[in-house]
Amino acid sequence: MDSGKVIHVVFEDDDVLLEAVKDIRQNDYHIEEVYTPFPVHGLDKAMGLSGTRISIAAFMYGCVGFAVALLITNYIMIEDWPQNIGGKPSFSYFENLPAFVPILFEMTVFFAAHLMVITFYLRSKLWPFKKAENPIKGTTDDQFLVVLETTDAPSKIEKYLRELGATQIDFKENES
Repeated sequence: MDSGKVIHVVFEDDDVLLEAVKDIRQNDYHIEEVYTPFPVHGLDKAMGLSGTRISIAAFMYGCVGFAVALLITNYIMIEDWPQNIGGKPSFSYFENLPAFVPILFEMTVFFAAHLMVITFYLRSKLWPFKKAENPIKGTTDDQFLVVLETTDAPSKIEKYLRELGATQIDFKENES
């Protein structure tokens, strides 16, 4: 959007924020980002964000872990160094499969969990030693911030946002 104006709108209550975001979207204003000190239930739907595909990624990561566990238990216990443990034959993987179930389960969970954390950090662009991007410090304590872009006159938009329950409104120049 070629607006030139970015507006930081601060709210003090999450219920007021949720209703304000719904109203702002209904009036076709562009919400750039919303910063909150805790997750606000329903905010993603109010902002019109699409659903997540994180469960698909978790399933795929679990499948990778399961495959790695199958391959590594077969290689270690059948091919590389077969051992007679508890009278179990070491020449067939499927005869030993019940003994490998805990390993298969743990490796599935291990891969899914660790790869999901890595995916989260990459997707969120959270690198080690990255500085926080919060425009105001209150969003880590008790304030809710909506960042808007608009071409409307400041007096018109300020009046509209005050009616929605905004406690603080700051106009800034767009940096992009």
